[in-house]
Amino acid sequence: MHPIIFFSKMDFSQSNLFGYIEDLQELTIIERPVRRSLKTPEEIERLTVDEELSDIERAVYLLSSGQDIQGTSVVANLPALMRQNPAETLRRVLPKIREVLHVAGVEMQLTAAVSFLTVLQEESVSIHTYSHSFLHIILQNLEHRDAGVSNAWLETLLAVIEALPKETIRHEILNPLVSKAQLSQTLQSRLVSCKIMGKLANKFEAHIIKREILPLVKSLCQDVEYEVRTCMCRQLEHIAKGVGTELTKTVVLPELVELARDEGSSVRLAAFETLVNLLDMFDADDRSQTVLPLVKSFCEKSFKADESILVSLSFHLGKLCNGLYGIFTPEQHLRFLDFYKKLSTLGLQQENGHNDNQLQLQTLEQEKKYISVRKNCAYNFPAMIVFVDPKNFHLELYSIFFCLCHDPEVPVRYTMAISFYEVAKLLNSGVYTIHKELVTLLQDESLEVLDALVGHLPEILELMTNGGENSGSESKLLSIPDLIPALTTAEQRAATSLKWRTHEKLLQKYACLPHIIPSDQIYYRFLHRMLTIILTNNVLPVQKAAARTLCVYLRYNRKQEQRHEVIQKLIEQLGQGKSYWNRLRFLDTCEFIMELFSKSFFCKYFFLPVLELTHDPVANVRMKLCYLLPKVKSTLKIPTDKHLLQQLELCIRKLLCQEKDKDVLTIVKRTVLELDRMEISVDAFQKRFYENDLLDQEKERQEHLLLEMEQLEKEKQQNEGRSTNINDKMFEKKRRDSKTSSVLAKSITLSVPGSSSSTSAGKEDKKSKLVRSQSFSTQALHPKYSNIDKCPNKSSATGYTSSVSGMGKSCMLSFSDDSFRAHSTGNSGNVAFPSSCSSRNLFNSADQKNNGNKESQSRKMSMCLWLLYGCFRVKGGLWLPVIARTSFWSHFIYLLSQRSERPQQQEKEHKMFGNRGPLHRTVSAHHSYFFPSPYKVI
Repeated sequence: MHPIIFFSKMDFSQSNLFGYIEDLQELTIIERPVRRSLKTPEEIERLTVDEELSDIERAVYLLSSGQDIQGTSVVANLPALMRQNPAETLRRVLPKIREVLHVAGVEMQLTAAVSFLTVLQEESVSIHTYSHSFLHIILQNLEHRDAGVSNAWLETLLAVIEALPKETIRHEILNPLVSKAQLSQTLQSRLVSCKIMGKLANKFEAHIIKREILPLVKSLCQDVEYEVRTCMCRQLEHIAKGVGTELTKTVVLPELVELARDEGSSVRLAAFETLVNLLDMFDADDRSQTVLPLVKSFCEKSFKADESILVSLSFHLGKLCNGLYGIFTPEQHLRFLDFYKKLSTLGLQQENGHNDNQLQLQTLEQEKKYISVRKNCAYNFPAMIVFVDPKNFHLELYSIFFCLCHDPEVPVRYTMAISFYEVAKLLNSGVYTIHKELVTLLQDESLEVLDALVGHLPEILELMTNGGENSGSESKLLSIPDLIPALTTAEQRAATSLKWRTHEKLLQKYACLPHIIPSDQIYYRFLHRMLTIILTNNVLPVQKAAARTLCVYLRYNRKQEQRHEVIQKLIEQLGQGKSYWNRLRFLDTCEFIMELFSKSFFCKYFFLPVLELTHDPVANVRMKLCYLLPKVKSTLKIPTDKHLLQQLELCIRKLLCQEKDKDVLTIVKRTVLELDRMEISVDAFQKRFYENDLLDQEKERQEHLLLEMEQLEKEKQQNEGRSTNINDKMFEKKRRDSKTSSVLAKSITLSVPGSSSSTSAGKEDKKSKLVRSQSFSTQALHPKYSNIDKCPNKSSATGYTSSVSGMGKSCMLSFSDDSFRAHSTGNSGNVAFPSSCSSRNLFNSADQKNNGNKESQSRKMSMCLWLLYGCFRVKGGLWLPVIARTSFWSHFIYLLSQRSERPQQQEKEHKMFGNRGPLHRTVSAHHSYFFPSPYKVI
């Protein structure tokens, strides 16, 4: 036979082609004749069982004369027989099984072990009956020659020990165990004895363990076979917990120390792991004098003579360092930290250029070991942060964290992605230092790493943007430009892969982004992407996840124009789409809308588009709509939505009359009955729907709050432009007045700088109120914050008043007399003007002192008031609501504002202010200067 030669490039020329054919002919396999039937008639006859036999009789017959496969089937069916007829099964079937198991094969033995355990777990019989009937069979098969069968029966026995009473255990298990653990017994028997003793340690008191079990333990710890010593060493943890602290110190610890110096590497490894697990049971003296020296020797030998312990040492290092933390000196602390750093980069020295050809090339087995070590270091990284203190993270561990997150092996990065949330929680205020590594893992080429990171992505992002005192607004703004491209890249990479579950999980977690990223960024970078996924992706769970996340984005969008645009696209591209698949997804989206939004929102935008699908040409769409109709009806409130209820009833009548598809018609009839049983909620609260109505009211309040916040932002922008225009007008008027009357400019000082500064103060006040409203929005919309009722429901009028209040501060006139100076309160933003009494005294003293110069004084006063009027009047008395909080000045400014708009009401206003006290009489005395013709006050 000629060997087949594979060439890098096939040559199909005529000469070579015949050579290939000859080789193929030589490789022709001579097939055996295929049997026309799987079983011969004789075999079928032997497998045939009388159908009139009962289950018990059939089981006995098959165990007695059937084939092995039939006997295995009976053994597997034993739990069902015990449930049906336990007495007959125990009397007739179980003895047969006991006989068969002596000569049964491996498959039947394993099946019997599982069936016996199932009978115990189902409690088909009492524990006394079980121990009398099943326990002996289990003990007989413990020493089976096949190790797998023996382990299966051992697992069943260990589970049975948990349920057996102490007396039964003592007589049936403990007493025979003394002979089974002797050195003269087989290796398998001694190994079984070790595991049984570890289980019995929790069933008896300490004095019984000391008298009957501890001698056997010491004997097995000194067994000649290393397998027995290893097995017994791993059971010392259970025995120590059973005997208590004192016996552990005097008996167990010396045995562990001796086993830690054993010649067998597996024995030393078992002793090390048991020491680590028992650290809590040792006092400070034992840890410092006994455990710490052993650990040091393990660490020293791990790189030199005993690399077998390296993987286990790296796995338990975090627990070990924190367990011995209290007894470490500063030097020892630094030594163990350096040891961890060395393990974290083990195997990377050659790649990083630190080897200098001093080490031999690593074998494949060594590389696997080193990858496991670095993976264990990644697993222990949160414990090491606790060990060094989170405050020292950047100095001590950040470089290791960077290396592990950029490790060339996927298992290492995968472990870091799993533990990333724990690291972020531990760092707290210093979480901003690992932002770059989060971006790195989000952009990792392996989807396994991304899938591991996505599990806690909402919590991680929240900590990144809100966690700690030092991660303020600046760190948030810095983190978002890096996070958004990383998040979009991660989603696109998941979308192009075949792992749709990772993509679905990612889309579900992206629903947290409204609490992390501004609304505009979500709208432009994520919201339209979700709509594209719904329209183009072919995986239904992914489409549904994208639909729900899109609804969440819509829920927290802060611009009404954007919301209307998205709603319009949902209706046009999904609800009215050409593909029936898109129309089905529209109904899924409407389900999410009903879940996340208020009833009024759904009725306003989606109720009628949903009802239009009753005329859909595809039966599946109409069928899905019928299933959704009860939820649709539950969104109605009477009498507000009475017209929508009539539309719903009309559509149902049309479906009943015009539907031709039988399946759809059946569902329609069923839906009609369900709709008839439903009760529609009314506008007022009812006891029956109180919780649902309260939740709906909460959603509606949050939706109104978003609208109000949008209004506040618009008003803020308008008022900023308006304030700029006011300052320009005031400056122009001052320039004109300074030209026309230089004397008046000298005697009357206008506080224009004060005006602008107070205007800026008004802006700041308005800005602070807007920030408070935005922070309230964040708290109200975040799912963690449920106390939205504590925050006042602001209206647009409130925002209007706030802007007016800020403007009121900016209008101040400064006279030479300090008593005639307007003062603004810092807390409320209201302008406090002089009282009527002080104003009266002011004007009376002015008249007494300046009788000879009354006309000049009156003209000065007139000019001041006109300047005041120029400051306060913007558009038809825009600032009156704030100024109107005082008695005289409110009406006075009101008259000034109405001067150019409603002159026909002057007589009515004069009658209204007819008897306002001395101050009004003073104003009337100078009416010719206050209100020049033709708008005099009579």
